[in-house]
Amino acid sequence: MTQPLTEGEDAIFLKLYIQPRASKNEIVGIHNETTLKIRLTSPPVDDAANSACIEFLAQILRVRKNQIEIVSGRKSRIKQIMIKGASLKEVKNILLKFQKD
Repeated sequence: MTQPLTEGEDAIFLKLYIQPRASKNEIVGIHNETTLKIRLTSPPVDDAANSACIEFLAQILRVRKNQIEIVSGRKSRIKQIMIKGASLKEVKNILLKFQKD
């Protein structure tokens, strides 16, 4: 099983499954045992969902938007996100608090 959250040399990598056009922005939980599912209100057009994803994660993880980058999957629901300036433990603890029960 591949974990959605991994630690790189100078960044944290998070694999996401994005559901656009949801009723609210929220972290849902683990999707297919390999990705973290996030629902976003933005539509998947003109990079709106990608921007909303970065903004939502920055707010939740308490980092600046420029510390989060989509490294793969800009046109896909499955995305690889790179987070700089946060530890694996911090990110994991924060995401667990926001995950739906």
